[in-house]
Amino acid sequence: MGTLYLVRHGQASFGAENYDQLSPVGHQQAVRLGQFWRERGQRFDAVITGTLQRHVQTLDGIVEGLGAAPEALQLPGLNEYDSHALIAAIHPQPLGPADTPERYRAHFRILCDALAQWMAGVISPQGMPSWNEFSAGVRSALDHVRHHHAGQNVLLVSSGGPISTAVGEVLGTAPEVTIALNMRIRNSAVTEFTIAPKRLMLQTFNTLPHLNELEHAGWVTHA
Repeated sequence: MGTLYLVRHGQASFGAENYDQLSPVGHQQAVRLGQFWRERGQRFDAVITGTLQRHVQTLDGIVEGLGAAPEALQLPGLNEYDSHALIAAIHPQPLGPADTPERYRAHFRILCDALAQWMAGVISPQGMPSWNEFSAGVRSALDHVRHHHAGQNVLLVSSGGPISTAVGEVLGTAPEVTIALNMRIRNSAVTEFTIAPKRLMLQTFNTLPHLNELEHAGWVTHA
């Protein structure tokens, strides 16, 4: 059986005007992951990403470290939800910058509340698909892998929301568990599924084997 490697993008630019771009640390994380795989002779038969800039830049970094990879198939169904639209749907007043630990925690408490309401169909954030449409996009990507790449190694680069949704789909988790998984996925973390023709099976979740050395301890980030 093959393996699907789901990678969350490297650290993006949280708090900046344009979040959708990698920070210098995010680029280092991606390159290091590619180097880690190259050192172990890892090769991929197919590559899939979302269409966001941070997905493309993360793949570019991985390929820089890895040396080569197949041309990527881009699927919009692997794009992240709009956290600003979610928060605005339940907290219309501006939150202000998340520039202190207290404000950072408050930001994610409100986001988790908004996610729960969105998944339950209570709110419809402006410009966003419904939860059913969002999760259907993730399922479609997983079905594509299962139908076209059984027995192969596939790299998929996306965001915490789609990856946690994919894990929730495979394990059948409750919405609150899916949200909790989402909040814990680290930048450039690897989650692995075994690919079988009839189903996907979880092997690992949220691992950072490429950052295990002490010299990379400061590269572990969450946003």
